[in-house]
Amino acid sequence: MTYSLSRRAALWGGALASGGLLVGNTAFAQNKNTDKTMDKMAERPQLHMAKARGFKIGAFHVTALLAGSVPRPEPHKIFGLNVSNEEFVAASQANFIPSDRAQFFFTPTVVDTGKAVILFDTGLNAAGITAALSQAGYRPDDITHVVITHMHGDHIGGLMQDGAPTFAKAAYITGQVEFDHWAKASNKRFESNVRPLAEKMMFIKDGADIVSGITSMAAFGHTPGHMTYHIESEGQHLLLIADLANHYVWSLAYPDWEVKFDMDKERAAASRRKVLGMVASDRIPLLGYHMPFPAVGYVETKDQGFRYVPASYQLMG
Repeated sequence: MTYSLSRRAALWGGALASGGLLVGNTAFAQNKNTDKTMDKMAERPQLHMAKARGFKIGAFHVTALLAGSVPRPEPHKIFGLNVSNEEFVAASQANFIPSDRAQFFFTPTVVDTGKAVILFDTGLNAAGITAALSQAGYRPDDITHVVITHMHGDHIGGLMQDGAPTFAKAAYITGQVEFDHWAKASNKRFESNVRPLAEKMMFIKDGADIVSGITSMAAFGHTPGHMTYHIESEGQHLLLIADLANHYVWSLAYPDWEVKFDMDKERAAASRRKVLGMVASDRIPLLGYHMPFPAVGYVETKDQGFRYVPASYQLMG
């Protein structure tokens, strides 16, 4: 049934007049106590969130890990640096998200091939990644390979714990271009978390096979040597895009919008257009490090950019 605007307004008015709107199991009356009720809800601890979500890509078992999630105010100071506030607000409203705050997710990924257990990135700290791994049924010593897509702090933060490697039995893999840049940058997090592991690292270039079915694909710009990874097994595909796009609207949907964290903004935009165009054309799923957890979805072209379609049950079974 289609309601006219006046009919919908009448329905809403009736709900308000009858004492409030039901949100979950809580009725919010439209009176002076509403603000107090909301304040009390804000003081409650956050609901427990699952930290692991698994699915199959052919014979490979892939698990997205929620290693952390934090809110950020004033997202227009991070995304869309080259567009007006009016355009930013309009895009946000069109996608039903607030324009004054963002929620950041940090999603390392495990790919279990049956012969190797490969962890892509390590989150903000060791506590976050080990807690997520535990919920997925893995111990740190189960990890055979750690692949670092790039060396921003929220990707290398879990490499070390109390001065010792978190993944003591793992081999370490990262891009040569990426490592060379940070080795010269005198970055404190690099020096504490990456430099001690350098002798155990294998350095790769674009198109390198980590194991059979997992291949690096350069997507430079976010950092000088930022890598994505193509996963293929039994004819099924997945692309781990890391930080190619840091938000499903303000970065992915608008690939030319400048992002504060992109070190080479023009090159980052070009990488987004190239890789997202490929994903949209081939209709394969992607997993984005900062997408809303479990961070898996699809991409289609829309207008001058793209649209992110979260996965539902396509990868079940």
